[in-house]
Amino acid sequence: MTNSIHEMRDADCIFITGSNTAEAHPVISYEVVRAVKRGANLVVVDPRRIPMVKHASVFLQIKPGTDIYVFLAIMHTIIREGWVNETFLAERTEGYEEFAEIIKEFPPERAALISGVEVKDIEEAAHIYALGKRIYGESIFGEERGHSMILYAMGITQRSHGTDMVKTLANLSLLTGQIGKPSTGVNPLRGQSNVQGACDVGSLVDVLPSYQKVTDHEKREAMAKAWSVESLPDQVGLTVVEAMHAAHAGKVRAFYIMGENPMLSDPNTAHVEAGLRGLDLLIVQDIFPSETAQLAHVILPAASSLEKHGTFTNTERRVQLLQPVIKSPGISRPDWEIICDLATRFDQKLGIERDSPYWEFPSSSAIFDELTEVTPIYHGMSYARLEGNGLQWPCPTENHPGTKFLFADKFPRGRGLFHVIAANDPVEQPDDEYPLILSTGRVLYHYHSGTMTRRSEPLNWREPRGFAEINPEDAEPLDLLDNFPVLIHSRRGSVRTRVRISEKVPPGTVFLAFHWREAPANMLTQDHTLDPTAKIPEFKLATIRLENPRPKRKKEEAAD
Repeated sequence: MTNSIHEMRDADCIFITGSNTAEAHPVISYEVVRAVKRGANLVVVDPRRIPMVKHASVFLQIKPGTDIYVFLAIMHTIIREGWVNETFLAERTEGYEEFAEIIKEFPPERAALISGVEVKDIEEAAHIYALGKRIYGESIFGEERGHSMILYAMGITQRSHGTDMVKTLANLSLLTGQIGKPSTGVNPLRGQSNVQGACDVGSLVDVLPSYQKVTDHEKREAMAKAWSVESLPDQVGLTVVEAMHAAHAGKVRAFYIMGENPMLSDPNTAHVEAGLRGLDLLIVQDIFPSETAQLAHVILPAASSLEKHGTFTNTERRVQLLQPVIKSPGISRPDWEIICDLATRFDQKLGIERDSPYWEFPSSSAIFDELTEVTPIYHGMSYARLEGNGLQWPCPTENHPGTKFLFADKFPRGRGLFHVIAANDPVEQPDDEYPLILSTGRVLYHYHSGTMTRRSEPLNWREPRGFAEINPEDAEPLDLLDNFPVLIHSRRGSVRTRVRISEKVPPGTVFLAFHWREAPANMLTQDHTLDPTAKIPEFKLATIRLENPRPKRKKEEAAD
């Protein structure tokens, strides 16, 4: 996030897209509701009538996969109506002319035909966001142009052109100058605890800690020196889906999986299972025996977050100290202890002698001290400084208070760059064989693959079984009844679940959460076309058909 969670309550406009905020990020949704109650406008772009819609001033209910046309049309309207922030444009951006030229091709009328959203709603959303318009009251910032925030999540990133979608939102913020000041910015809402921290410290295939590229010779040499090794690899590794493809092809022979459950969370589950079953060695390190752990040759029991010391970095870049509140059961251990123990044994097995006890750390605090040395955005942090509310990076020095919002004076590259983005449609389009679109996501009472929440008795009591939301118009021809079974077929596989007749989804769209092992949504999603930059699969859009598995009654058969 470029900005902070607390800043949402002071925003004049909040623009939400690709995020079922109330169910996937309920604490953050409270801040959005506070802002609305204080007079802020809320714009929601989503195919489903998600809970946040009841608080929205404008709801743009798009056909799945057409949101890019709406974003481009919003910017077309802003330029046409003269709502561009000319001062910001001149002082802090570049590449505008080429960008503006392609935007001419995407007027609201074109977006309306493709997305199903009315022209007047697109224009109203553009007006509200660009000028930071409020429903009532005055902005606390005392400026002519109010402050608008963009919130987005995996609804736009888990797509075959997810990177372009994020760049488009960045373009929107640059065009209006809604970035680099409080209660503005482009703010991704992270889907898992500490996923931000994992990225910060180098758990990506193309970067070292602090997002330093592995292909940067100078940065790589400095990191090798800090870690007392001769050199580090200069090649970008395989992403999750690419690694699974390689396993399926026999090019990767072993996996070490920690705290992840690809048997439910990765696309094309049948392909994932075949890849994992074909490995020579599968090690799973987790706190519960997940669906993936059922296939493992070795299971290493780990301590949970409530049983260990460490840090979490949340969605607003806040590094927070973790303290154990209960003792870990049995032989479970903190992840770092397991890793260091394994690494020491690897050294012994390979006959590697080191000048110092390389893998021996007295505590997680000592690991964090090393981490801050090699992670510039964390340089000024320590366990002592994280006591209380933690610190937001970048925090470059020991006296630095942390950074509430980014880009106040300049962007890392100097001027903000407009990216020339044209619209791209989803890979799969409905046809006669698969006429409906499946969208996947989460429900309020469960989290990710359900490894933890489905073991919680109160949560499991509240939502014990999976369901597919189906519009009445799609249910009626197949005689699908509420709470009765339905079969969902895609080109990858089939799942059986129960029907929930709902007008939350528009006709032609079916929603299925991916928490359910008995009805795994990712059995249906595709992994053959990835975002060319991020290598993310298109989780959010797959074409399907429905089947009623109930036997026909004699009266129905006679009518046929």
